[in-house]
Amino acid sequence: MTSVITLLTDYGLEDGFVAACHGVIVGIAPEARIIDVGHLVPAGDVRRGAAILAQTTPYLPAGVHLAVVDPTACGAGRAVAVEAGGRVFIGPDNGVLSWALQAAGGAEAAYEIANKDLFLKPVSPTFHGRDVFAPVAAHLCAGSSPADVGPPVPTDSLVMLPAPMSRLRDGAAEGEVLCVDRHGNVQLSITASDMTSLGIRTGDMLAVWLGRRQITVQFRETFTVVPPGDLVAFTDSAGLVAMAINCGDAAERLGLPPGAHVRLSPIRQQA
Repeated sequence: MTSVITLLTDYGLEDGFVAACHGVIVGIAPEARIIDVGHLVPAGDVRRGAAILAQTTPYLPAGVHLAVVDPTACGAGRAVAVEAGGRVFIGPDNGVLSWALQAAGGAEAAYEIANKDLFLKPVSPTFHGRDVFAPVAAHLCAGSSPADVGPPVPTDSLVMLPAPMSRLRDGAAEGEVLCVDRHGNVQLSITASDMTSLGIRTGDMLAVWLGRRQITVQFRETFTVVPPGDLVAFTDSAGLVAMAINCGDAAERLGLPPGAHVRLSPIRQQA
């Protein structure tokens, strides 16, 4: 097993939770290289965690990918280790791993994390990230097999979040708000290839429907090419359409929470 462990949580950075996980990992696997994917996922926001993990994993070395984002905050429910695409994903079986597993080609084998010999002792009922997930990740990094963590479980029993809605219909792209980042940029489930299919090019104007509202937005390379305060649509680093305000918060201005329906189409110039 590779020496890389990646870590994604909703623990924040104000306390010592992340440092404790690092310490446990290094104590068991001193050669481990830890990559912090992020720790500012909104508390318990499984969907946001799933999106970050799926969009980041292709750029990470193959290794053990640990994601602990859990609205129960105490590890209630099943914990799993899942093999997919030459990687091992571990975390609560609540869907946070699901989109990354799909992006890696699908789960090949899965195991319930139940081998208490791999846990810290005693196990806190409120900090399974430190006492269960971190040591299991470290043992895998140090050479244990995924099968060592516990009994196999059917891959089709894993909790999978529904795929974000995205389709082309009647000359328009329909999708939903996939997530909102800390700057208020709104990432949609509509892809760059959807835009190409509609014949939309950089510089074109878009008609955007937000529920019953309709607005007009320019499609540009990035948000920095428009004046401060202007709204713009662009293709982000994940290859998805996003809406942003230069030096502003698009989610707040537009009132768009994750999951909101969005429809966009090109505005054709009259001959």
